[in-house]
Amino acid sequence: MAALARAELTLLRRSKATIVAAVLVPLALPFSLRSVVDGMDVGEAGLSVGLVMLPASIGFSLLFGVYGALAGIYTARREELVLKRLRTGELGDAEILTGSALPVLATGLVQCLVLVAGCTAFLDVPAPEAPHLAVLGILSGLVMCAALAAVTASVTRTVESAQVTTMPFVIVSMVGSGVTVPLELMPDRVASVLELLPLSPVITLVRGGWTGDLSAYEALGTLATALAWTVLAVFAVRRWFRWEPRR
Repeated sequence: MAALARAELTLLRRSKATIVAAVLVPLALPFSLRSVVDGMDVGEAGLSVGLVMLPASIGFSLLFGVYGALAGIYTARREELVLKRLRTGELGDAEILTGSALPVLATGLVQCLVLVAGCTAFLDVPAPEAPHLAVLGILSGLVMCAALAAVTASVTRTVESAQVTTMPFVIVSMVGSGVTVPLELMPDRVASVLELLPLSPVITLVRGGWTGDLSAYEALGTLATALAWTVLAVFAVRRWFRWEPRR
């Protein structure tokens, strides 16, 4: 797996399009959200601009830097018969997919840390009240997005079409998971439904890690939702992931 991860890291460095999508886009998107957040009455929900921007930035990193990038990578390696050849060696299916994802996951983790440092420095974000919740949120988001990327790759025919097949999850998450508009600002009935979306528990845990507003019961319920989506995604990968080219 280490050798596979090193090979994927080399390929990642050579792909300018993947680097832009996985590294530059997640770091640039939060700046475009600042004007939108300034127009929201976030103080009414007990939030600040920084406490809205920080989870949103991490959400962008997970969506574009991990989910979108990995869906394209999995599709490309399948169409090039790389995954099929790897299955003839010692690695199992889970090890092949995990090893291929390690460089992107590491990049996503570093991005999250950079975004936390940037928001703390420039948006006056205070120290987290419950840092363990933020850590759980980021780690669960990384694993979930990697699994969902493999699910998306199973229905994606070409690398180019990955830009289309990833859009539904990206748009739904940006609109309904509290990335662009916090769930605290939405009506209670709407928020209770949107809390069940895959990325919603990640954003809730990250924001709760800084505000400290999540009780132990709420944190466990939120974590259980993230775990349920991850297990469902892993099951879908084991059931429907394609190792043969779709062309």
